Amino acid sequence: MKVDGKPYRTIWVNGDGWSVEIIDQTRMPHRFETVTLKTVADAAHAIKAMLVRGAPLIGATAAYGVCLALREDDSDEAIDRARDLLIETRPTAVNLRWALDEMREALRNRPRGERLEAAYRRAAEICDEDVEICRSIGRHGLKLIQEIAAKKPAGEPVNILTHCNAGWLATVDWGTATAPMYMAFEDGIPVHVWADETRPRNQGASLTAWELGHHGVPHTVIADNVGGHLMQHGQVDLCIVGTDRTTASGDVCNKIGTYLKALAAHDNGVPFYVALPSPTIDWTVHDGVKEIPIEQRSGEEVSRMTGRTAAGAIETVTITPDGSPVANYAFDVTPRRYVTGLITERGVAEPSPEGLAALFPERVGRG
Repeated sequence: MKVDGKPYRTIWVNGDGWSVEIIDQTRMPHRFETVTLKTVADAAHAIKAMLVRGAPLIGATAAYGVCLALREDDSDEAIDRARDLLIETRPTAVNLRWALDEMREALRNRPRGERLEAAYRRAAEICDEDVEICRSIGRHGLKLIQEIAAKKPAGEPVNILTHCNAGWLATVDWGTATAPMYMAFEDGIPVHVWADETRPRNQGASLTAWELGHHGVPHTVIADNVGGHLMQHGQVDLCIVGTDRTTASGDVCNKIGTYLKALAAHDNGVPFYVALPSPTIDWTVHDGVKEIPIEQRSGEEVSRMTGRTAAGAIETVTITPDGSPVANYAFDVTPRRYVTGLITERGVAEPSPEGLAALFPERVGRG
């Protein structure tokens, strides 16, 4: 995707052939800065501190983290240490584990002198595969938008509500939930996106709105509690959100607040779709509410907010009373009964074991 006319991915290898560059998403939307990763510890920090976030990008960053670890030590023990360090950074997103398993498989039984080159090659492949997966998700999701647009009066926009950031900033390129929106926009379909602010980290307001704006897609930032009202008044044609982990039965774990949007959509007859790359499916889990660990992050993400003052300074302020305890659950689970369909790279699946198995038969029984 483009930033001020210049094409970017969210992660890339620098001209030196080994260090890894990322966009520091904690600085957005008021600053666009990149950070260089030179060690596996750098990669782990980038994931844990959310310089990078979004399940696919977390996986890609972890893959390159293994590469950086191998530059210092290419032994089996070093690979295991890197995996142990990286796997603990974010417990909810399954792509992290998937990417680390892919890297270990690519390096297993390979002579030590060949491992570093093989690691960089597999990490690059993981990134390229993610781009193509997101592109395919976009094509399948585009058909849903086209169908709605065909039923609306000429020139009237298709109103899409999304939550958090499942855009290109959460992946390597294109995004998951936003890919259909970008493709519809480029196809000349009038679209308008309602972007939930997504407290507490405000990733809808700071990231989704930022990337939609830079690409020229019409959008409006709304408070998290507005979505139900808009649906009641016919101002939302469909919802498309992303996911950090989807179970083999079709339950969806995504940024906190997604479940409430799904409930409102269900009550108002608004289609609720989830866009997901297949590496986000956890084939070992079947009951999302009971089995998916929900990350609890620092209370300061709730009690403190950062923004730009009228004078242009970036400042952080406290918004809660001194002494008030804060709970910060980062994700929730939307049961499959509230999901209209799962937009994957292979098509739109019914949110059920049978629906997912029909598109990914090779995974059936493998866990």
